[in-house]
Amino acid sequence: MKIDEIRANRAKLLNSKTIKPLIEKLKNLKKFDNLQIELKDSIKIDGKISKDDIEEIKNLAIELKPWRKGPFELFNTFIDTEWRSYLKYNLLEPHFDLKDKKVADIGCNNGYYLFKMLEQKPTKLVGFDPSAIYKTQFDFINHFIKSEIEYELLGIEDLPFYEYKFDTIFCLGVLYHRSDPVKSLKNLAQGLNKNGELFLDTFMIDGEEEIALSPESSYSKIPNIYFVPTVNTLKNWLKRAKFADIKVIDIVKTTNEEQRSTDWILGESLDDFLDKDNPNLTIEGYPAPKRVYIKARRI
Repeated sequence: MKIDEIRANRAKLLNSKTIKPLIEKLKNLKKFDNLQIELKDSIKIDGKISKDDIEEIKNLAIELKPWRKGPFELFNTFIDTEWRSYLKYNLLEPHFDLKDKKVADIGCNNGYYLFKMLEQKPTKLVGFDPSAIYKTQFDFINHFIKSEIEYELLGIEDLPFYEYKFDTIFCLGVLYHRSDPVKSLKNLAQGLNKNGELFLDTFMIDGEEEIALSPESSYSKIPNIYFVPTVNTLKNWLKRAKFADIKVIDIVKTTNEEQRSTDWILGESLDDFLDKDNPNLTIEGYPAPKRVYIKARRI
């Protein structure tokens, strides 16, 4: 299938009865000039606007729940997202240089990382995520930032058909949702120029063995988790997908400093996913979530 046909099919998601009214409200939102944009740990947008405008913006932000990645601060409304995403970004940032590069973020959610990357001045930033609500959140934030970031309602499986290749691809928190991780890594390789860089994070389990945990029905209450590998298994997958110079940047156990329930998601989060008597285990009895951060080069 051609990429334009895929785009046309995915665009239908924006016409759902829950998303379309939000898009209409966003279209009617006043445009503002001379705003102050701070791309810090919390992406902050401020400026001299009326109290009525501030209230309208706050109400639309509330309607756009759940907010997973962030945080954001819009005219003194603090969107306290489920994830303190700056912890991940700050961990990775010393390991990449995006100046004058074409960059993609696969599974970009609302674009938090893409907005942060603007400071490094890449030539192009493209987010891939087939979620209508996350795209609408992105459009909402970008209404004020006015960046040239492109947001595609596409997924990892669409990279081989995309119009051009990237110099750097980020794929953060996606691989464990894929039932065929090696094929997904091959898709990422096909989306990169020769010698292009991949930054990857995924769940992992301890051990030197070349094995992977395959949960029966869910992992941390998440149903679409298929494989949780050891680091050596992940390296083997990457090699099969034609990656080299595989470097482990860090291994980090997920804590409620990084992920927790807030009023901006109105649902369960990490503490609800763990065994109440032993936080080193998930509620299903598996090892609690731990992530490995990888940098690799496409051969």
